[in-house]
Amino acid sequence: MLARSNDSHSDTALFDDIRHLGRLLGEVIREQEGQPMYDTVEKVRQLSVAFHREGDTRQRRALDKLLQGLSRDQAVSVIRAFSYFSILANIAEDRHALRRRHAHELSGDKPPAGSTRAALDKLRQAGFDAAQLDEFFAHALISPVLTAHPTEVQRKSLLDAERVIARLLAERDQPLAPRRQRDIDAELRARITQLWQTRLLRYTKLRVSDEIKNALSYYDSTFFSEVPRLYIELEQDLDELFPRPDGRPWRLQPFFRMGHWIGGDRDGNPFVTAETLAYALRLQARTALEYYINQVHALGAELSVSLMLASASPALLALAEASPDNSEHRKDEPYRRALIGVYARLAATLRKLGAAEVLRHEVGQADPYPTAEAFATDLRIARDSLAGHHAEALARPRLDPLIRAVEVFGFHLASIDLRQSSDKHEEVVRELLAAAHLCSDYSGLDEPERIELLLRTLQDPRPLRVPDAGYSEWTRSELAVFEQARDARLLLGEDAIRQTIISHTESVSDLLEVLVLQKECGLFHGTLGRPGANAELLVVPLFETIDDLRNAPDIMRGFFALPGMAELVQHSYALQEIMLGYSDSNKDGGYFTSNWELHKASVALAELFGQLGANHGIRLRLFHGRGGSVGRGGGPSYEAILAQPAGTVGGSIRLTEQGEVISSKYANPEIGRHNLETLVAATLEATLLSTRAKGSDSPQQRQGVRAGAPQVFLQAAAALSQQAITTYRELVYGNVRFVDYFYAATPISEIAGLNIGSRPASRKASQSIADLRAIPWSFSWGQCRVALPGWYGFGSAVEAFIAEHPETGAELLARMHKQWPFFRALLSNMDMVLAKTDLAVASHYAQLVPEARTRKQVFAAIEQEWERSVQAMRLITGWNGFLETNPTLARSIRARFPYIDPLNHLQVELLRRFRDGQTDERTKRGIHLSINGIAAGLRNTG
Repeated sequence: MLARSNDSHSDTALFDDIRHLGRLLGEVIREQEGQPMYDTVEKVRQLSVAFHREGDTRQRRALDKLLQGLSRDQAVSVIRAFSYFSILANIAEDRHALRRRHAHELSGDKPPAGSTRAALDKLRQAGFDAAQLDEFFAHALISPVLTAHPTEVQRKSLLDAERVIARLLAERDQPLAPRRQRDIDAELRARITQLWQTRLLRYTKLRVSDEIKNALSYYDSTFFSEVPRLYIELEQDLDELFPRPDGRPWRLQPFFRMGHWIGGDRDGNPFVTAETLAYALRLQARTALEYYINQVHALGAELSVSLMLASASPALLALAEASPDNSEHRKDEPYRRALIGVYARLAATLRKLGAAEVLRHEVGQADPYPTAEAFATDLRIARDSLAGHHAEALARPRLDPLIRAVEVFGFHLASIDLRQSSDKHEEVVRELLAAAHLCSDYSGLDEPERIELLLRTLQDPRPLRVPDAGYSEWTRSELAVFEQARDARLLLGEDAIRQTIISHTESVSDLLEVLVLQKECGLFHGTLGRPGANAELLVVPLFETIDDLRNAPDIMRGFFALPGMAELVQHSYALQEIMLGYSDSNKDGGYFTSNWELHKASVALAELFGQLGANHGIRLRLFHGRGGSVGRGGGPSYEAILAQPAGTVGGSIRLTEQGEVISSKYANPEIGRHNLETLVAATLEATLLSTRAKGSDSPQQRQGVRAGAPQVFLQAAAALSQQAITTYRELVYGNVRFVDYFYAATPISEIAGLNIGSRPASRKASQSIADLRAIPWSFSWGQCRVALPGWYGFGSAVEAFIAEHPETGAELLARMHKQWPFFRALLSNMDMVLAKTDLAVASHYAQLVPEARTRKQVFAAIEQEWERSVQAMRLITGWNGFLETNPTLARSIRARFPYIDPLNHLQVELLRRFRDGQTDERTKRGIHLSINGIAAGLRNTG
């Protein structure tokens, strides 16, 4: 059989895949559920597709009548069918994205935007040279940070099956004999049968240990193979485009590293403790070491080089002699003997750090490696010996990627961040001070008094803790976390834990409290204000609400104005990381104002640290707390990084990868590598192309500070923001009926009961919007197809702005869209959200609101603002419809929405029955299945 066309402009292969998978799914449904159920599913599909194609309301009414007439069990089966179709369509779309990319590569087209090759081409054309690229990579850090949040709705069992289906689809693209084609179809049907007979839902609440294991599964599937490949391909491109003057090949120091919150994020999660952190660290070490052990075992089979036929370096021969392997059969095979010794040392290291045994027992005994660098040194000895004796080709397939993996992942795998809320730190400090008789009521002090007392504590070498004092369980638990961090850094290296993040940072004292806690646990050394004082963990404030973002520059300015503080930071790490919260700022002030305040805070902080860099050599690194949905900072990472204000990236960036975004980005290894590559490309461009500070060595220019957008753009954005937040808060916080509407017209209560995360949905036992976590807030609006956090308030803002500037307003906004990356990215993401919004579907959810006046008033406000926002978007961009510049996503939405709508309608119907008293487990399960299916269909919902 011939391979299918790889025409990059054709969607034929995509639709072929979708039809083929849909046909196999239909066969499975007929086999598993019977012909009548298959006929029902098919009738629902036909009516929904016809309505979306033709817009005939009679078909919509027929569909509604059919769905409302389904029994509970029939509804559950239909939900499962359309959920699985969405999952299979996602796999097909991902496969097609790779197919198009490969086609472009084969045709010799320019490398696509977002690739590192395209970024390097831009830099070369702009006149950059190898020395400037060397300077960039010497100071760069790019780190995606995996977090666990209650939006990941798929189970690992399903993800594993989906990976197999993706692999089979890829093979189906190749020229195949008829027999192999039949075999692939049989395997596809088997995996779809597996999906159908596997629970979509968890019966028990997800535990933190489960979240840790789920995250670590992406290392074997993607990160272990693709991160080294990213480095190797980048170095090859640098050798070609930016050859070094002395002819040396590029060899990059590890600048791209993984981070985790899972196991260290205690904010609002009572299940994360010192024991949880220790478990996460142990499991991460085990994951890394088991990978290395398997690779070393495979190398032993490959490197069968004999001294009878080739020489080896003295260092390699010494490594072989030190091996416990004394077999007569391998006397002339030094590489194998050396690797057997390396294997034995890794096995001992696994026992020490990972508390586990190797599956294949080692030959003889050996001491564990003291550090990952010692292991890497042994591997480099083997590599250098091969290169020096005409066998470098043997190093490239496995040994070179393994060395790179060890350099990047070490024995710790990824840095775990600690995170806790500032008020919880305050509780511990209050108890410590009271027990030490230094202050009976720390919380009763005003801010200057707190700062003075905390500074005295940091200037006193004596600890606060009193032996045998009866500290509360809470205080002991919090201190134990910092003590575990101290021990982990000693055991696994300083990269195991580098940051401690303070949620809800509102004052300078919030930062000082964490320094005091480090001092109590052996992580702060010396005395503040005296030479040599340093803190082991970066103290990272997280500014989340609108007010916090506005106060961030003043808080940081006040922090560094304290006596000895700039010297402490400079001596500790010469770096200040600051985290910006997209989720809570959005819930607090709405989409436009959240983005505008984040933008302003970033600019102000960059200016502040330009001064601190000049005076103290302290750099700024921003950590972006982005979620999956646009309302939580989601959207394409490439455009998001390029849209950052000039001077705020500076070669160093961390950003969270949350919930279902992790699986959509990294479940497929090739897609995972492209997403990782995008982060590097965007950081390169945002840092170097934004400054054009060619040949400069000043700290300000290395940080990338320069003038931002024109003043008229900034003034317009400020005016838009003022009206946008007013409109948003009038509805969300000012309308007394809004809370009742929200809890009735969305599945928020049912989401809270779904076993999709270890963290509670709300910070407190209340229905207050302020107490609700931003993640289920966005997730629930996505479920009912309103996606309010991604657009509400924008239409009124534009309308008011143009009314105030009738002659110039529209033209100015259009110019901002064309010329200002921040505004263009903001509108692009909003365009995607508005395209996924369906108020006709949302109106069905509104019918769940029992009180008519509440239902009509709130829904009317939502509907009117949506219309204003759509009109504003079209006025500014000149587009006639949604997604005119993103035909791929537009096609995807057209193809998948007919399969999401039935899930929405059935969710509404089951919610109505459940709330009317049909609270049996089957009905509840149907609701939760619909939540899963809609999330899969919409993809970036959390």
